[in-house]
Amino acid sequence: MKARRQALILSIIREKPIATQEELGEALRAEGIEVTQATLSRDIKELGLIKIPVPEGGYRYALPHERPMADVLRRAERLFEDAVVGVDYTENLVIIKTLSGAANGVADVLDDLEWPEVVGILAGDDTILMVVRRREQTEEIVERLYRFRR
Repeated sequence: MKARRQALILSIIREKPIATQEELGEALRAEGIEVTQATLSRDIKELGLIKIPVPEGGYRYALPHERPMADVLRRAERLFEDAVVGVDYTENLVIIKTLSGAANGVADVLDDLEWPEVVGILAGDDTILMVVRRREQTEEIVERLYRFRR
């Protein structure tokens, strides 16, 4: 029952903008599933749902990876301005130096960009290693990173 309910929750939030737990509960009841507020709250937490802004104003539930790309880009710009102290590269490897403790946050936003040229990203405390798929793509990636620094 729980798996079916959670699958239905995901389907509902993909199909229509749901702003509150009450709206979500009503949508589930319309599908024949009775749920308490406590169960609904646990489901939201277990599914990792977040609230994202909608253009008309207000917020709606979404999966974390559904963040609008404009939001991801703004976050990348803020983090690069505030935390990145240097970028260097060789062959297909890009090294990004950050303030101490900031590398994981910067790496997280870089992952959210989902650049197809990037194979993977590893973060330590103040250093990020970005592996680019092909050597020929590395300079373009570095140029994009520099644009975040304005």
